This record gives sequence, C-alpha cells and structure tokens, in this order.
Amino acid sequence: MSGIAAAYVALAGAIVFEVTGTNFLARSEHVTKLGPTTVAAIFYALSFYLLAQALRQVPLGVAYGLWGGLGIILTAAMSVIVFKQRLNMPAVIGIGFILVGVVIVNGFSKSMTH
Repeated sequence: MSGIAAAYVALAGAIVFEVTGTNFLARSEHVTKLGPTTVAAIFYALSFYLLAQALRQVPLGVAYGLWGGLGIILTAAMSVIVFKQRLNMPAVIGIGFILVGVVIVNGFSKSMTH
C-alpha cells in the first residue's frame, strides 16, 4: 500500500474511532459510568493516534477538516439510528453543508496530496 493510501486508511480509522468514542461518551451519563467513559477515552486515544499517522502524508487542514466533518456527519447519523434522536431542518441543512464541504475539499482542492 502506498504512503498516501495508508494515510487515508489511517484517517478513515481515526474517524471511525472518534465516532465510536463519541457514542460511548453519550452512554457514559456525563462521565459518571466508568465502563463507557473508559471505552470512550480509549477510542479517542486511538483516533488521535491514527490522525497523527495520517498527518504524515495528508496536510493538517485537509485531514482535520475531513476528520471533523465526517465525524460530525457520522455522529449525527448514529444519534438518529442508535439513540433515536431527531434532527430538525436547520440541523439537516447544516449537516448537508458540511457534506458539501467535504466533497469540495476531496474533489477540487489543490491542497490534497494524491
């Protein structure tokens, strides 16, 4: 696997671990339950480690933008699916703007390292 491909695999893993950590944080009941709190901390640590590995090849602004943007989109989706929360129209529109931003950065930015 090439260096850039490995970096994007690491970035994808960082996003998945961040979203998973956030879901466990929601189950921690404001950091009062030891188990979910510990699992959330472990997943966040793994996420930051993989994000750091991705930064070897992917520019900081791009990597962090993708990590944050896709993390928000996936966390919002998980809140609807897992926690049965509802998103109102302004939230859906805002998340749509984030998705458009991710597509623009990935598809059109000259900052991307391919």
